[in-house]
Amino acid sequence: MNSRISFIKNEIAPLRQQLNQHSLYKKLENIDDVKTFMESHVFAVWDFMSLLKALQINLTSVSLPWFPKKNTNLVRFINEITLAEESDFDKDGVVKSHFEMYLDAMNEMGANTKEIHFFIEALKQSTSVNKSLEKTNTIKAVKEFVNFTFEVIASKQLHKIASAFTFGREDVIPDMFLNIVNEASTEDNNYDSFVYYLKRHIELDGDEHGPLSLQMISELCGNDDQKWIEVLEVAKKSLEVRIRLWSGIAAQLLS
Repeated sequence: MNSRISFIKNEIAPLRQQLNQHSLYKKLENIDDVKTFMESHVFAVWDFMSLLKALQINLTSVSLPWFPKKNTNLVRFINEITLAEESDFDKDGVVKSHFEMYLDAMNEMGANTKEIHFFIEALKQSTSVNKSLEKTNTIKAVKEFVNFTFEVIASKQLHKIASAFTFGREDVIPDMFLNIVNEASTEDNNYDSFVYYLKRHIELDGDEHGPLSLQMISELCGNDDQKWIEVLEVAKKSLEVRIRLWSGIAAQLLS
């Protein structure tokens, strides 16, 4: 592994440990708790797609007339992830984005999707993420999380966007949720859509997308010391804002 990547991983290890050992996980005891979690977390599922699209727009050829990109490894990587995230097969073989699959899982559980739908409709009218978020009743930590994502995107600096994309997303959720959902499932009440969504993420994020995203960071930074410093800064901030999101949801569960 690239020594600089190893350095970043070591530097963010305490934050990752803080995230993985967050008190939120112990508060998720039943399906109602999971529903509350999903009603806030769905915003993070949505804004991940904008991080991905910011990379796709800049690393692949999406303009007319078309011209080939020099780094075809990155072109393939981003296109592969986009294919999976934007047009995967759901449990019934229907082509959907992972965001839409998440909404299906929320509907199956009886979670409230009103705020995320309201936000997207408001965004279509104003195009301002910040103003659209302010119109919603979602918690402050969600607004802070999404606004941070779009601040990184607005920088238009690919190494920073790639850092938020690579280091700022969780990998502890699927296993944790599978336990809760499996325990809560009965003959009369099953949560197949959510189980499928979680297992699909375990499958995609494990062996393939993780190493490729680290390769993307290495290729975008090269030997530019300043870029590596900024990648570390964004990685830390991404994890810090994620931890605050978890704390906000944990406070919701207590109330």
